[in-house]
Amino acid sequence: MSDSQTNMQGEAQSLEHYWMPFTANRQFKSKPRLLAEAQGMYYKDTKGRSVLDGTAGLWCCNAGHGRKEISQAVSKQIHQMDYAPSFQMGHPLAFELAERLAQISPEGLNKVFFTNSGSESVDSALKIAINYHRARGESTRTRFIGRELGYHGVGFGGISVGGIGGNRKTFSQQLLPGVDHLPHTLDMQGNAFSRGMPKTGAEKADVLEQLVALHGAENIAAVIVEPMSGSAGVILPPEGYLQRLREITKKYGILLIFDEVITGFGRVGDAFASQRWGVTPDMITTAKALNNGAIPMGAVLIDDAIYDASMQGPDGIELFHGYTYSGHPVAAAAAIASLDIYQNEQLFERSRELEGYFEEAVHSLKGLPNIIDIRNIGLVGGIQFSPSEEGVGKRGFGIFEHCFANGTLVRATADIIAISPPLIIDKQQIDQIVNTLGDAIRAVG
Repeated sequence: MSDSQTNMQGEAQSLEHYWMPFTANRQFKSKPRLLAEAQGMYYKDTKGRSVLDGTAGLWCCNAGHGRKEISQAVSKQIHQMDYAPSFQMGHPLAFELAERLAQISPEGLNKVFFTNSGSESVDSALKIAINYHRARGESTRTRFIGRELGYHGVGFGGISVGGIGGNRKTFSQQLLPGVDHLPHTLDMQGNAFSRGMPKTGAEKADVLEQLVALHGAENIAAVIVEPMSGSAGVILPPEGYLQRLREITKKYGILLIFDEVITGFGRVGDAFASQRWGVTPDMITTAKALNNGAIPMGAVLIDDAIYDASMQGPDGIELFHGYTYSGHPVAAAAAIASLDIYQNEQLFERSRELEGYFEEAVHSLKGLPNIIDIRNIGLVGGIQFSPSEEGVGKRGFGIFEHCFANGTLVRATADIIAISPPLIIDKQQIDQIVNTLGDAIRAVG
């Protein structure tokens, strides 16, 4: 047996013990795609082949891979203090990071609650909303309003307010009671091939008025939406839609939560999508690019009024919620180093500067076989295909596989290909992603 065969056999055996998340495990293990190194805009697989990263990992690595500033900060901190408890104790970096986040957050969102993931950020925000209303003497406000096609992580709270059927149906009997959903904003007939925000569809926000009439404002704690739905396939809000949601929630004293786990930290051209689109919610959930994907970490950005209301009761614990790793010192060090990179290299601004070129490149695919829509904003694009005769998702996965085999990583969600490269990308690399994608579309048909 050759060395390469021995390595392949060992590699195949090692795959058996890991139950992979959101993965067709049997399919993957029969034809694995393994990444071994990463630097700048590129991964290397286990065979040493370069793969251009068209996804920023998983919407995470906005500053690119292998940033020495981050690894050095992590190394320094883990040698100085690897862990510190966050219950009734603290450490300086968590407070420094919270201050840094407040400086780039929308006005008024000056308080930060740390988590370890986007899923935990969502569940934390939902709990904070209920805690806020209870502190104000409105304990009947326990109902949440999500949105169809929304993705808010995999906690039972996040699945409950989420609106992707495949994520919900297995656990449908265990989801939170008292949850309703707004209609999604994807309009394939009226807004296909929109560039940026669609022009029509803001009236879909008015369904919230109907839900208020149905359930009573006095029973609704919060509305949670992604400003741009990422996991469902890059679904953008129509012009005026988010503003209308803000108007209605304020009218009835309902909190508005923006899930910016994907859109945060420069993806759509500002630190947060709420700033890009001029709508300030009461809370923002974050994770992923918070520390460039280096170490699991998330955060909830919270309006001062919510925090202040919770501080009015008797002395003691104001919120019975938290995580062992909240504000973890090593993760916080990585986040501070990431924020420095974003600022020093003006990567949020770079996303906006490249938006026009990226838009033209992505929309140049229009007219290729089976494309029924292209959507884009900032440095994120979605290309939607009609399903093949073999079933939903087969065409999208085939295009994903073809791209990877030809040195480019894209993301497949059913029959939608999403592109969300690191913000350090240049025009030549944008062309490479789009050209490889175009070849894959023609090949798969």
